[in-house]
Amino acid sequence: MKELFPAKQVLGYVFSLLLTTIALAVLFLEMPFAVAMTILLVTAFVQAGVQLVVFMHAGETEDKGAIYVNVYYGLIIALITVFGTLLAMVWDM
Repeated sequence: MKELFPAKQVLGYVFSLLLTTIALAVLFLEMPFAVAMTILLVTAFVQAGVQLVVFMHAGETEDKGAIYVNVYYGLIIALITVFGTLLAMVWDM
């Protein structure tokens, strides 16, 4: 019976609820902008990682290396796009 209980998914769900509660607490505690954005960004990336690994089963296939390389590549492209846009439009460089 133990092998039928989805312990990994339940723990992932509880951890996602905890991260959401932390993000909601940032709103209600009215923290300074820099602190609030730092906490929100960290919780958002951790939550995305939990969703990818636990619920999308990214590490459970034999080609998990290729999946993680694609995720890292997408993250790098997104960061280049965001910072390139900030560099061109906001920082006037």
